Amino acid sequence: MRKSLVIFYALVVYAFAELIWWGILLVEIQPERRTMILGEGAVFILLFFTGAYQLQKTLRKEQKLHEQQKNFLLSVTHELKSPLASIKLYLQTILKRNLDKEQMHSFLNNSLKDIERLDDLVENMLIATRIDNHSYSFPKEEFNLSDLVERVASRLQIHTCSSQIIKLDLEPEICVTGDKFALTLVISNLIENAVKYSPPCEEIAVGLKKTSNGISFTVADKGIGIKDEEKARIFDKFYRVGSEDTRKTKGTGLGLYIVKQVLDKHLALIKVKNNRPAGSIFEVTFNSNGH
Repeated sequence: MRKSLVIFYALVVYAFAELIWWGILLVEIQPERRTMILGEGAVFILLFFTGAYQLQKTLRKEQKLHEQQKNFLLSVTHELKSPLASIKLYLQTILKRNLDKEQMHSFLNNSLKDIERLDDLVENMLIATRIDNHSYSFPKEEFNLSDLVERVASRLQIHTCSSQIIKLDLEPEICVTGDKFALTLVISNLIENAVKYSPPCEEIAVGLKKTSNGISFTVADKGIGIKDEEKARIFDKFYRVGSEDTRKTKGTGLGLYIVKQVLDKHLALIKVKNNRPAGSIFEVTFNSNGH
């Protein structure tokens, strides 16, 4: 892509030099038409540079998308390797050692949760593709959102810390009508995001309650936070907070994109606020009808 930009700039300079040269020759041949030649030349130069600028923007956009896709593939590879390595280690330990029933159950349970983590990653990629292709229909049903949040939080707990850092404050029996599968990904992505960007064993507060505006679901972390200039871009596809050179946290850049797309289809709003003294709060509001 860089080579293409160099060639593009060289062609622009060459074309501009040729235009000036032919303009000078025309003025020398027909000096009485100098004003007309200069006027038409100015209009042509304006159109030429406008087109060149738009083409350059397109090339840079393609270059950025190419870099994002490359980083996405590297991130997916890492995201797949971590749980696979964990599952492999658990199974090798089970085969090589004489474990009691409780240890065996713990190892198998942890392996199952790693498999569910892999399943989440695959589902994220599949639903992102189907959303882009407009081939996902978002089937609606009524279900218990309180139970769903509790189940997702419990599953993600083991990947965070041995102590209880995901603190739940859920009103019971809150029901919504929506796509249960897609909303499960919303809850999973928001909580897992908070886990990824929080220091080890730091508390993450997950809340669900009814308000005067409808139903409020919040995830608050005490992590690195999000700069104000980045808040408008975090829901873009492949976008990730920080630079690729300094970022330590792995991810695909699909999670928040999926969150926004799914919530838009459910007519739900999502806001990102600063947590105090550090971190971020993601607040989702479903309307009073629960859709």
